[in-house]
Amino acid sequence: MSESEQAMANRPPSVAHLFLERVEATPDRKAYGYPVPSAGEGPDDWRSYTWAEAGTRVFAIAAGLMDLGVRPEERVAIASSTRVDWVLTDLGIMCAGAATTTVYPQTNEDETAFILADSGSRVLVAENAEQLAKVRERRAELPELKHVVVIEGDDAVAAEGDPEGWVLSLAELAERGARFLEEKPDAVRDTVSALRPDQLATLIYTSGTTGRPKGVRLRQDTWSYMGCGIEQIDMMLPEDTQYLWLPLAHVFGKVLLAGHIKVGHVLAVDGRVDKIIENLPVVSPTIMCGVPRIFERVYNGVAAKAKAGGAVKHRIFTWAADVAKEYAKVSQDTRRRTGRASVPPALATKHRIADKLVYAKIRAAFGDNMIGCVSGSAALTPELGYFFTGAGVPILEGYGLTESAAASFVNRRDANRVGTVGKALPGLEVRIAEDGEVLLRGPGIMDGYHGREDLTAEVLTEDGWFHTGDIGELSDDGYLTITDRKKDLFKTSVGKYVAPTEIEGRFKVICPLASSMLVIGAGRKFCSALIALDEPALMAWAKENDVPGDYAEVIADKRTVAMVDGYIEQLNASLQRWQSVKSFRLLPRELDIEHGELTPSLKLKRPVVEGEYQHLIDEMYPTT
Repeated sequence: MSESEQAMANRPPSVAHLFLERVEATPDRKAYGYPVPSAGEGPDDWRSYTWAEAGTRVFAIAAGLMDLGVRPEERVAIASSTRVDWVLTDLGIMCAGAATTTVYPQTNEDETAFILADSGSRVLVAENAEQLAKVRERRAELPELKHVVVIEGDDAVAAEGDPEGWVLSLAELAERGARFLEEKPDAVRDTVSALRPDQLATLIYTSGTTGRPKGVRLRQDTWSYMGCGIEQIDMMLPEDTQYLWLPLAHVFGKVLLAGHIKVGHVLAVDGRVDKIIENLPVVSPTIMCGVPRIFERVYNGVAAKAKAGGAVKHRIFTWAADVAKEYAKVSQDTRRRTGRASVPPALATKHRIADKLVYAKIRAAFGDNMIGCVSGSAALTPELGYFFTGAGVPILEGYGLTESAAASFVNRRDANRVGTVGKALPGLEVRIAEDGEVLLRGPGIMDGYHGREDLTAEVLTEDGWFHTGDIGELSDDGYLTITDRKKDLFKTSVGKYVAPTEIEGRFKVICPLASSMLVIGAGRKFCSALIALDEPALMAWAKENDVPGDYAEVIADKRTVAMVDGYIEQLNASLQRWQSVKSFRLLPRELDIEHGELTPSLKLKRPVVEGEYQHLIDEMYPTT
């Protein structure tokens, strides 16, 4: 057994164990950075916790929960945006031996109540008055919910009808915990020591594209396995500064917390998406994780800015983008064949020129220290991957599901292969079924869906193989390529199979104004598409081209339709005849989470969009 295999086999039973080990090993090192918004218009003040300071806070929260009567494996929910308080509360829950139930802050009142009731959560940690209000009116439906702890203390205000002590602030909880520890100083350490690998640690409700969400049961051992696996593949390094803005209610964000604790690097936490561009130069991270939509917006934003700068700047950017892609492709190909990345001298010269003109500015926007990014949650278009790699900000694509604790596969820093999702984490087994479906087995796989043995049996075999629902191919040297969701593949009426997400991804790279695309064609003679455009990019284009009106008016203008039609022609030139988009309609607004068209992780809810815009689909397929 190798040293790395031995380390994985001897991993601690829980991430709480990993946390205690980390605090003891590097107490004075910086652990977390977090912003404190300024009172005026000035920049935010960034502050930090050392590991020792974080440990004190986590122990107080854990002990406070114990004082409220929370016991091992009982559920404590968190409904909050991404912030350092979320991280410390989650660790407090796990150090109390309890299990975290994650709730997106955007989740509506009805679904929040469903998740809290279905999980049997005894405590809710709510970010503010808005999250508190969601459960206050539904309290009668939540008899097991004994307390609501509010992070923003000024919002922890009891209302008429609230039971005594039902609402308290996070600060008050920590104060209770400190008093509890004065009487029982070993309570938290004893609880952590007693944790078993098979105990419930987390319930993450999949937002799903249809129906009620399902609670995915993840064990204590799942997170220690993920933390150790991330360390083994050098996904993060001790000297890194990682910028974390991803929603922590999502498994992608959650798994990064386990990796951070095991590796011990600095984690800068701020979930305000509108602050990313402002924060990057301040934080100056070496690594950041994101979803494809963020990288698409960066690329389209740079392209649009170049175009607005005039014909010369646009030609320079287009040339530089082509050079970046060629440089990355040639480098990757030579590394695969010879073990060493290299390019011809002429291409190297063009790349140096393009770097000075274009790539250096892109890296500066990322904070100048960015070694690379990790992309997950949805497929990244290879052309985008080649562009950013060639520009010096490689995007390491990974793959996983909530049911597999997110980090099942990921590309390595020194062996990135664009177009794939990388190699499996150590200890994970993978095989491809006869129909192409990816099957997984290992410590990161869920125990099942909470209270739904029927649904569990549909995806999890008795011998532990999880059916992912994704179609993929595995190379001889272990790189996985995901081609589509099994349920999203459709067959046209002429018998041809179409993978819609591949087409949609290509279009979003070709069209800098694209926000979302939904390809339709199941049982039809040809493929069509519903297209939503990015509002800021569209309005900038409209101003440049003298197209008057608001978003809806610009969308309806014939010049806008003609512009998009030009990009559709470019798309079709890269597709097989049966894949080509013969007709399209522009949507009157962008798709979003609030209208239920996107999941909180920005996945398209196809049935919802198709149902909402059925009249436009009917226009593209007239019956006569």
